Amino acid sequence: MKLIIGGAWQGKLDYALQIAHIETKDSEKVIEGATDPCEAALECTIIHNFHEYVRRLLKEEKDPDQLIREIVEHNPDVIITMNELGCGIVPEDPFDRQWRESAGRTAVKLAKHSGEVYRMVCGIPARIK
Repeated sequence: MKLIIGGAWQGKLDYALQIAHIETKDSEKVIEGATDPCEAALECTIIHNFHEYVRRLLKEEKDPDQLIREIVEHNPDVIITMNELGCGIVPEDPFDRQWRESAGRTAVKLAKHSGEVYRMVCGIPARIK
């Protein structure tokens, strides 16, 4: 597993496509956390915006840890991109605060299972694990 984290629009998907040797984000090998079903995460090459899966699961009152366990078991070579949500302003909305915390804890868990972790800033990857 490879995890690519960073702020919004910092080049995470472009870097994931590059290291996966995929030409376009429209490939069926790339799924989107905001729209694709969780089951798709078990068969794809790249999961983009994993923090959006966390948001959706929390809205459904489900535990994101279950999805992590399933990915580790069924798709251990996946590349995951995820926004860092904890570096900005603390949201006023209680749900958004819960999402922010859960996304941060999810990133920690994903990093533990990842052989490589990159942080993207201005399109430049820095390997941190």
